[in-house]
Amino acid sequence: MELMLRQLVPQSFASTITEQTSDVWKKEIKLSAGEYVSVVAPAGYGKTMLIEMLYGLRNDYDGDILSGDTTWRQISANRWAQLRAGYISAVFQDLRLFPEITLWQNLEVKRRLTDTVPEERALEILRRLGLADKRDKVVQQLSHGERQLTAIVRALLQPFDWLLLDEPFSHLDMINTDRAVDLIREVADAHKAGVLLASLRSNNYFLYHKTLFI
Repeated sequence: MELMLRQLVPQSFASTITEQTSDVWKKEIKLSAGEYVSVVAPAGYGKTMLIEMLYGLRNDYDGDILSGDTTWRQISANRWAQLRAGYISAVFQDLRLFPEITLWQNLEVKRRLTDTVPEERALEILRRLGLADKRDKVVQQLSHGERQLTAIVRALLQPFDWLLLDEPFSHLDMINTDRAVDLIREVADAHKAGVLLASLRSNNYFLYHKTLFI
């Protein structure tokens, strides 16, 4: 799935953003399948807004997001459900886990909804990220880093053309970050999918095709 951002700008930023102050807003950007894209900006500059726009959660922006001839604003709720189940996956900064059920139950909501990843594969991923012994813990009892890893696993339990990541490693140590990065790269490459990572600063988590500064 190729995405085009055309003169995109959040309406709340419209009066303050110029073409000279951002690589993203008020530009024309093509995001191609299989690309690794880094979006870098300080807090408050719209990284999370961009992720939510690309995931179809907000449309309070000027300009367009397009896939082929289809603009995001034309997509129906039913079609968005299909896109989020099979084409676009995300790890949000606030994680959006269900805190009162277990880690495994959170994963099963996604795995059973898409019905594309065998249970054995999900368990293998948990073991690789050191979460196997946490599977029956209620999410609100997990550390923030463990919750981040859980959200990453959940995002990988479906097919996708694009994986959107909003500060997904902020509470992870280097060992767990490396494990998560290796897993994300492995799954994304298997899907021939693109990865868009929004972060506070430039990093070397992936070999990026594009680095965009907001």
